[in-house]
Amino acid sequence: MEITKRIGLKVPEVMLPAKSVNLERWAVVACDQYTSQREYWDGLADIVGDSPSTLHIIFPEVYLEDTDGDQRIQRITSTMEKYCNENILEPLKPGFVYLKRQTSRGSTRDGLMVLLDLECYDYSPGSQTLIRATEGTVLQRIPPRVRIREGACLELPHIMVLIDDPERTVIEPLSGELASKTPLYDFDLVKDGGHVKGFLVDDTAVINRITNALVKLADPAAFRKKYDVGPEKEVLLYAVGDGNHSLATAKACWENLKRKLSAKEHENHPARYALVELVNVHDKGLTFEPIHRVLFSVKPESVLSAMSDYFGCNGQGFGVEYFADGKSAMDHMKALNSEASVHAVACVWEKGWGVIRVDNPKSNLSVGSLQAFIDEYVKSNPKVSVDYIHGDDVTEALGKKPGNLGFLLPVMDKNDLFKTVILDGVLPRKTFSMGEADEKRYYLECRKITP
Repeated sequence: MEITKRIGLKVPEVMLPAKSVNLERWAVVACDQYTSQREYWDGLADIVGDSPSTLHIIFPEVYLEDTDGDQRIQRITSTMEKYCNENILEPLKPGFVYLKRQTSRGSTRDGLMVLLDLECYDYSPGSQTLIRATEGTVLQRIPPRVRIREGACLELPHIMVLIDDPERTVIEPLSGELASKTPLYDFDLVKDGGHVKGFLVDDTAVINRITNALVKLADPAAFRKKYDVGPEKEVLLYAVGDGNHSLATAKACWENLKRKLSAKEHENHPARYALVELVNVHDKGLTFEPIHRVLFSVKPESVLSAMSDYFGCNGQGFGVEYFADGKSAMDHMKALNSEASVHAVACVWEKGWGVIRVDNPKSNLSVGSLQAFIDEYVKSNPKVSVDYIHGDDVTEALGKKPGNLGFLLPVMDKNDLFKTVILDGVLPRKTFSMGEADEKRYYLECRKITP
């Protein structure tokens, strides 16, 4: 126990659907995907119907602006209780869950379901905790999520947390260690989500091997040597890759709850921990994709003119070049981003393509330059809205609609993530995505967060 506390880790007691439940209808993709594509979620509802499904116990963000939010949250809460009371969900023996996820694109990544201690997590800028956000947390996004979690008896995560394990000592050995075991589940995911197979990790020797490998990654001397930093930098062991706001919500709920608890309850309460999927940033099946932006209810020419004024007033150079097709624009963006002191972003609208160029940028990343402008522009133009889009094709399709303007960003090198967060702090929000939308984590495992 002391070892696991030192690395902010605990062995979970996971719940999975009973054998009578159709797992292909049970597991659905993370709620923050396809946020501008209501037809995806409406089509998913048609597939699932009344079958037991995580779709009935999450709040897809595409519906957040609807007027039935309170009723939807009540249905979520009551359905969670029904699933527990009617044994639709059944508890496993304590243990990690090792999973292999094959995407529709053929790549395979390994994950490990664990509990992380929220006492070891702080999403504030400049945090030096063992668990940290990788992107800026938008505080306004937390209260609606708190309303869902604070009345829930279950948590079911789409949170994916990264470890920096180049020698592959923590997760990857499980492939051989569990080769002879019968899987907990093995099925195709709905809506072209690929395939997933999971195994219970309850052997004490294997659990000890995992925790000892994490202890070595968290050794302060090894950490400082690895990243070439001084003693002023505390160990970063876990970097939140997906689900940053969901983990921040779990933290906010825990902070509210723990003030009401005794010392003993504080130590052992299930809500002190969050169920997450650990993934090695060096996993060959893990890809980083940019998260693009689309502005709605705009005149593209006016936006580009405002960009020129914005960057010029901030002492940065700005220019736009126009192209007849997307390939030419994207190729030019990549070429410009290879230059020092230049940020380039492709853009698309009803009448064509362009590449914006920012010289002598104040931000470290292209996404930082763009986001700084977008935040200011949306604030000054209340009728304008922005959405964050996964996938070049979807961004292009939305950007070409009348009154829209899409921005396509370059890819971030995943090998730079940990050192960038350690040295510079959190990245601009929505800097990267771990794969395309259909490669995201699907809700599957659950856990009780009430005593």
